[in-house]
Amino acid sequence: MLKSFQMPELRFNLIANEWVIISTERAKKPEDFRQWREKRYLPEHIDSCPFCVGNEAKTPGEILRVQKDGGWKVRVIPNKFAVLSEGGQTQRMNDGLRRAVPGIGRHEVIVESPMHNAFLPFLEVEDIADILRVYRSRFVAAYEAPGVEHVIIFKNHGEASGTTIQHPHSQLVATPVMPIQVRERLDEATRYFDSTGRCLMCATVSDELGDKRRIILDTEHFVTFIPYAAFSPLHMWIFPKRHMASFSDIGDAEIGDLALNLKTTLLKLYHGLDNPDYNYVIRTEGTEKHRSKYFHWYLSIVPRLSQASGFALGSGMYINPSIPEEMAEFMRGVNIT
Repeated sequence: MLKSFQMPELRFNLIANEWVIISTERAKKPEDFRQWREKRYLPEHIDSCPFCVGNEAKTPGEILRVQKDGGWKVRVIPNKFAVLSEGGQTQRMNDGLRRAVPGIGRHEVIVESPMHNAFLPFLEVEDIADILRVYRSRFVAAYEAPGVEHVIIFKNHGEASGTTIQHPHSQLVATPVMPIQVRERLDEATRYFDSTGRCLMCATVSDELGDKRRIILDTEHFVTFIPYAAFSPLHMWIFPKRHMASFSDIGDAEIGDLALNLKTTLLKLYHGLDNPDYNYVIRTEGTEKHRSKYFHWYLSIVPRLSQASGFALGSGMYINPSIPEEMAEFMRGVNIT
């Protein structure tokens, strides 16, 4: 175990292959990140909201629906303002130094509840499990579309996260290229496997479970923790304990356990820091590589508690004004009952 110093400390994030400055001298206490915002109580229904029950005509082209009591509990619809378009050819275009690919892909919205004020952490575990099953189904279907190279599932919560609609929803984007950041992490995992014979993510899970200081929740199939070299305050990862390279390989029992981890973690955020804005994203390989020995999918939760500085933009090195071990201890102590 590396010694912790009172002076600022540089920690290396093996999975991202990036250095992080843990700014211990000016580190904030967990309570310092509390939003202290005025609580706003949203209604169950807003007439103008395109995602509210009864307004389904405002979102045509429904792709999938999970039924409940004669109505619906989850809907999947095309994004009205899609960043990519379906159909067409994905042939690359090279013109001197200029490179381009037609913007072909998919952009879907997963509406998580018919109720406008149904924040995900306040749903029942089984309701969250249904949302995760929809994620899995759409993830697999997206990879069946021609030309798709990578699929990202993510959720934006709050204005600072980039969301424009308050109604709880997630999104899926299928791109015709492999994002460079994703490829670099896959390459780093491959190099680690080639040199050690072990999956880097499996090794990380084992190390964190052995250390225990950064663990937030440890259940049968998943572990939630703040990584040793966290990029930002309360940057958290939820890892499956079983080696799975692709999210498509998750089983139903594991989905229930992931739902419990996600609900508990987001509830702790809500009560501990007064409902901060956050993003979460599922980082995973594609379906055709789900037997890979060197990569391991996980869910990353990033509360929007700090902003990148000019130093971070210029150097690529994050400055984390918090100590991961202290933040994890705080999260463990948040009462959600």
